[in-house]
Amino acid sequence: MVNVSIARRYARALLDVASEAGRIDAVAEQLTAFASIFAKNPELTDVLLNPIYSRTQRRQVVEGVMKALPGGVEPLLDSTLHLLVDRNRLNYLPDIARLFGDMADARAGRVRGHVTSAAKLPADTLATLQHTLQQLTQRNVILETRVDPSILGGVSAQVGSLLYDGSLRTQLEEMRRALKQR
Repeated sequence: MVNVSIARRYARALLDVASEAGRIDAVAEQLTAFASIFAKNPELTDVLLNPIYSRTQRRQVVEGVMKALPGGVEPLLDSTLHLLVDRNRLNYLPDIARLFGDMADARAGRVRGHVTSAAKLPADTLATLQHTLQQLTQRNVILETRVDPSILGGVSAQVGSLLYDGSLRTQLEEMRRALKQR
Protein backbone atom coordinates (compact mmCIF):
# COMPACT_ATOMS: atom_id res chain seq x y z
CA MET A 1 0.00 0.00 0.00
CA VAL A 2 2.95 2.35 0.44
CA ASN A 3 3.40 2.77 -3.31
CA VAL A 4 -0.26 3.71 -3.75
CA SER A 5 -0.01 6.47 -1.15
CA ILE A 6 3.22 7.78 -2.68
CA ALA A 7 1.72 7.59 -6.17
CA ARG A 8 -1.42 9.35 -4.92
CA ARG A 9 0.65 12.24 -3.55
CA TYR A 10 2.45 12.74 -6.87
CA ALA A 11 -0.79 12.37 -8.84
CA ARG A 12 -2.61 14.86 -6.62
CA ALA A 13 0.24 17.39 -6.82
CA LEU A 14 0.40 17.06 -10.61
CA LEU A 15 -3.40 17.41 -10.81
CA ASP A 16 -3.32 20.60 -8.74
CA VAL A 17 -0.62 22.15 -10.92
CA ALA A 18 -2.32 21.01 -14.14
CA SER A 19 -5.62 22.41 -12.87
CA GLU A 20 -4.06 25.82 -12.21
CA ALA A 21 -2.65 25.80 -15.75
CA GLY A 22 -5.95 24.55 -17.21
CA ARG A 23 -4.20 21.59 -18.82
CA ILE A 24 -5.63 18.57 -16.96
CA ASP A 25 -6.84 16.65 -20.02
CA ALA A 26 -3.65 17.27 -22.02
CA VAL A 27 -1.47 16.14 -19.11
CA ALA A 28 -3.67 13.08 -18.52
CA GLU A 29 -3.39 12.04 -22.15
CA GLN A 30 0.38 12.53 -22.27
CA LEU A 31 0.99 10.84 -18.92
CA THR A 32 -1.06 7.83 -19.99
CA ALA A 33 0.80 7.63 -23.30
CA PHE A 34 4.14 7.94 -21.53
CA ALA A 35 3.28 5.21 -19.00
CA SER A 36 1.97 2.88 -21.72
CA ILE A 37 5.20 3.20 -23.69
CA PHE A 38 7.10 1.86 -20.69
CA ALA A 39 4.49 -0.81 -19.98
CA LYS A 40 4.83 -2.14 -23.54
CA ASN A 41 8.65 -2.12 -23.58
CA PRO A 42 10.35 -4.30 -20.96
CA GLU A 43 13.77 -2.97 -22.01
CA LEU A 44 12.75 0.58 -21.15
CA THR A 45 11.22 -0.56 -17.88
CA ASP A 46 14.48 -2.32 -17.05
CA VAL A 47 16.46 0.88 -17.57
CA LEU A 48 14.11 2.76 -15.25
CA LEU A 49 14.01 0.17 -12.49
CA ASN A 50 17.38 -1.54 -12.59
CA PRO A 51 19.84 0.08 -10.14
CA ILE A 52 22.73 -0.69 -12.48
CA TYR A 53 21.76 2.37 -14.56
CA SER A 54 22.69 5.83 -13.32
CA ARG A 55 20.29 8.75 -12.88
CA THR A 56 21.89 10.39 -15.90
CA GLN A 57 21.13 7.35 -18.05
CA ARG A 58 17.57 7.23 -16.76
CA ARG A 59 17.13 10.94 -17.42
CA GLN A 60 18.37 10.46 -21.01
CA VAL A 61 15.90 7.62 -21.57
CA VAL A 62 13.01 9.66 -20.16
CA GLU A 63 13.96 12.67 -22.29
CA GLY A 64 14.21 10.46 -25.39
CA VAL A 65 10.74 9.04 -24.79
CA MET A 66 9.33 12.53 -24.15
CA LYS A 67 10.74 13.71 -27.50
CA ALA A 68 9.15 10.70 -29.21
CA LEU A 69 5.66 11.62 -28.00
CA PRO A 70 3.67 13.36 -30.73
CA GLY A 71 3.26 17.05 -30.04
CA GLY A 72 5.86 17.11 -27.28
CA VAL A 73 5.20 17.10 -23.55
CA GLU A 74 3.58 19.69 -21.32
CA PRO A 75 6.25 21.60 -19.36
CA LEU A 76 4.73 20.66 -16.01
CA LEU A 77 4.71 16.97 -16.97
CA ASP A 78 8.32 17.33 -18.07
CA SER A 79 9.20 18.76 -14.64
CA THR A 80 7.29 15.98 -12.87
CA LEU A 81 9.04 13.25 -14.84
CA HIS A 82 12.45 14.78 -14.09
CA LEU A 83 11.49 14.95 -10.42
CA LEU A 84 10.57 11.25 -10.49
CA VAL A 85 13.97 10.47 -12.02
CA ASP A 86 15.81 12.57 -9.43
CA ARG A 87 13.98 10.94 -6.53
CA ASN A 88 14.14 7.38 -7.89
CA ARG A 89 10.34 7.19 -8.07
CA LEU A 90 9.88 6.14 -11.69
CA ASN A 91 8.67 2.73 -10.53
CA TYR A 92 5.49 4.50 -9.37
CA LEU A 93 4.75 5.86 -12.85
CA PRO A 94 1.99 3.36 -13.77
CA ASP A 95 0.17 4.01 -10.48
CA ILE A 96 0.62 7.77 -10.82
CA ALA A 97 -0.83 7.70 -14.34
CA ARG A 98 -3.81 5.57 -13.26
CA LEU A 99 -4.56 7.66 -10.18
CA PHE A 100 -4.12 10.93 -12.07
CA GLY A 101 -6.62 9.73 -14.68
CA ASP A 102 -9.11 8.70 -11.99
CA MET A 103 -8.74 12.03 -10.16
CA ALA A 104 -9.05 14.02 -13.39
CA ASP A 105 -12.21 12.11 -14.30
CA ALA A 106 -13.68 12.67 -10.84
CA ARG A 107 -12.89 16.39 -10.98
CA ALA A 108 -14.53 16.67 -14.42
CA GLY A 109 -17.60 14.65 -13.33
CA ARG A 110 -16.74 11.77 -15.64
CA VAL A 111 -16.77 8.06 -14.99
CA ARG A 112 -15.27 5.35 -17.18
CA GLY A 113 -17.32 2.39 -18.25
CA HIS A 114 -16.68 -0.87 -20.08
CA VAL A 115 -19.14 -2.49 -22.46
CA THR A 116 -18.67 -6.08 -23.52
CA SER A 117 -20.71 -7.60 -26.34
CA ALA A 118 -20.59 -10.75 -28.45
CA ALA A 119 -20.19 -8.69 -31.64
CA LYS A 120 -19.19 -5.12 -32.45
CA LEU A 121 -22.00 -2.75 -31.52
CA PRO A 122 -23.31 -0.21 -34.06
CA ALA A 123 -22.56 3.42 -33.22
CA ASP A 124 -26.23 4.30 -32.60
CA THR A 125 -26.67 1.39 -30.18
CA LEU A 126 -23.53 2.42 -28.34
CA ALA A 127 -24.74 6.03 -28.13
CA THR A 128 -28.11 4.88 -26.74
CA LEU A 129 -26.37 2.68 -24.19
CA GLN A 130 -24.08 5.54 -23.18
CA HIS A 131 -27.06 7.88 -22.75
CA THR A 132 -28.90 5.30 -20.62
CA LEU A 133 -25.86 4.75 -18.41
CA GLN A 134 -25.46 8.51 -17.99
CA GLN A 135 -29.06 8.74 -16.80
CA LEU A 136 -28.56 5.85 -14.36
CA THR A 137 -25.32 7.19 -12.89
CA GLN A 138 -26.07 10.93 -13.19
CA ARG A 139 -22.53 11.41 -14.53
CA ASN A 140 -20.84 11.78 -17.88
CA VAL A 141 -19.92 8.21 -18.94
CA ILE A 142 -17.00 7.47 -21.25
CA LEU A 143 -17.37 3.98 -22.66
CA GLU A 144 -14.68 1.59 -23.78
CA THR A 145 -15.93 -1.32 -25.86
CA ARG A 146 -14.73 -4.89 -25.99
CA VAL A 147 -15.89 -7.84 -28.06
CA ASP A 148 -16.08 -11.22 -26.31
CA PRO A 149 -17.82 -13.97 -28.30
CA SER A 150 -18.03 -16.16 -25.18
CA ILE A 151 -20.95 -14.10 -23.81
CA LEU A 152 -23.02 -15.51 -26.72
CA GLY A 153 -25.30 -12.46 -27.07
CA GLY A 154 -26.54 -9.38 -25.28
CA VAL A 155 -24.41 -6.80 -23.54
CA SER A 156 -22.58 -6.49 -20.25
CA ALA A 157 -21.78 -2.98 -19.02
CA GLN A 158 -19.70 -1.95 -16.01
CA VAL A 159 -19.61 1.63 -14.79
CA GLY A 160 -17.52 2.14 -11.69
CA SER A 161 -18.44 -0.66 -9.32
CA LEU A 162 -21.87 -1.24 -10.88
CA LEU A 163 -22.32 -4.14 -13.30
CA TYR A 164 -25.30 -4.35 -15.63
CA ASP A 165 -25.20 -7.84 -17.08
CA GLY A 166 -27.66 -8.56 -19.86
CA SER A 167 -25.56 -11.21 -21.54
CA LEU A 168 -27.11 -14.39 -22.82
CA ARG A 169 -24.46 -16.46 -21.07
CA THR A 170 -25.46 -15.04 -17.66
CA GLN A 171 -29.17 -15.55 -18.38
CA LEU A 172 -28.56 -19.17 -19.37
CA GLU A 173 -26.47 -19.71 -16.24
CA GLU A 174 -29.25 -18.30 -14.04
CA MET A 175 -31.78 -20.55 -15.78
CA ARG A 176 -29.54 -23.57 -15.22
CA ARG A 177 -29.26 -22.76 -11.48
CA ALA A 178 -33.01 -22.32 -11.19
CA LEU A 179 -33.68 -25.67 -12.87
CA LYS A 180 -31.14 -27.42 -10.63
CA GLN A 181 -32.87 -26.15 -7.49
CA ARG A 182 -36.23 -27.66 -8.53
